[in-house]
Amino acid sequence: MEDIELPTGAGARLAPQGREARAILHDLESRQSREPDVHGARLFGLVYPTGREDLETLLEEVNRRYLFGNALNPFKFKELAALQDDVVSITSGLLHLGEGGGDGGGGSMTSGGTESILMSMLVNRERAKLRSIGRPQIVMPASAHPAYAKAAHYFGMDVVRIPLDADHRADVHAAESLIGPNTAVVVASAFSYPYGVMDPVEDLAALAASHDVGCHVDACIGGFVLPFLERLGRDVPPWDFRVPGVTEISADVHKYGYCPKGASVILHRDADWFAHQVFLYDNWGSGLYGSPGIAGARPAGPIATAWAALTYLGEQGYVDIMRDLMATTAEVRAGIEGIDGVSVVGDPIGPVLAFESDTIDLYAVGDVMDDKGWNINRNTDPRGLHLMLSPAHGQVAGQLVADFQDAVAHHGESRGVEARYS
Repeated sequence: MEDIELPTGAGARLAPQGREARAILHDLESRQSREPDVHGARLFGLVYPTGREDLETLLEEVNRRYLFGNALNPFKFKELAALQDDVVSITSGLLHLGEGGGDGGGGSMTSGGTESILMSMLVNRERAKLRSIGRPQIVMPASAHPAYAKAAHYFGMDVVRIPLDADHRADVHAAESLIGPNTAVVVASAFSYPYGVMDPVEDLAALAASHDVGCHVDACIGGFVLPFLERLGRDVPPWDFRVPGVTEISADVHKYGYCPKGASVILHRDADWFAHQVFLYDNWGSGLYGSPGIAGARPAGPIATAWAALTYLGEQGYVDIMRDLMATTAEVRAGIEGIDGVSVVGDPIGPVLAFESDTIDLYAVGDVMDDKGWNINRNTDPRGLHLMLSPAHGQVAGQLVADFQDAVAHHGESRGVEARYS
């Protein structure tokens, strides 16, 4: 792994006197102007703009009202806690928690997909410890999110990687041979970030159940995509709590739920699993402290805006947005796949597309696209380009395809821009 230059903390210092508000705002405006426009539909995956002014205006107002709130203490802020419960309950309904067995389960909001995955892996570690497993293993597809490796690093676990099949899905037969006495959990992605493809959730969950271990479905991307694809009549393989053996699911509201960053949900099929997630402590002088996640103090804004987005759009609103988004995805996919020598990786189910080529240096194509103002992502395996489309891209899909075609026709040598997720 390459050396990374880490911040040293030797930069700015608190000034003796404060600055005028006007100067501060001017400074921030200048700084933002040098970064990608989060509303410009030229970013892929870091933000998820809908292009809907009505929704964004609502979310801005909700965020303003809750800007200084603290979600640490649900006994002081009971209505904020109720909003969080609503978000968890709505997500539970979309993912069919309570169906296919279980006792009704439980869950909480977190700051994002990484924290949701961390909490799930913590629960599986604790359950493994009850079975006297000293170094529990996470058996996960090679395409799984790095948050699982991060969890293993934090929690004293090991990662066992499942190789991918020809369609870039977890190879179930290989997974069967990798599960052993130290396995704590089997992971499946619905769907994966690198390729946008569905792992065989049913098979992996059955495999996990046969070994009496958990099965975490990472639906951080797909959690607010797949339910609405199903409502549109699309063929969606079984993946949620209707599948026996699925014990936990993570789903990010701040992706295709279209609220600002800081809002994810982790759900457990059984309440006793959720109990392992909650930390309680009273051995100090200020009473009971409890937290279901990594953070203690938590911003109220992400909770309130998640609730507002879900409540404002409703089922039909999400279905309508998804219909348009998939039309945009089809337009972009057809336009780029129509280029001789470029092909899509695997069989993506939603708005995440990866492209590869045996004859064209797609990294060099990405350089040209960057020069044209598109912030294109890179993949390393296979070497190629990656697009995570949002509703606002519908306004620029034609230009995106035209610029991509032009970049293929006129690219030079690759400048060596590396693939970096963060």
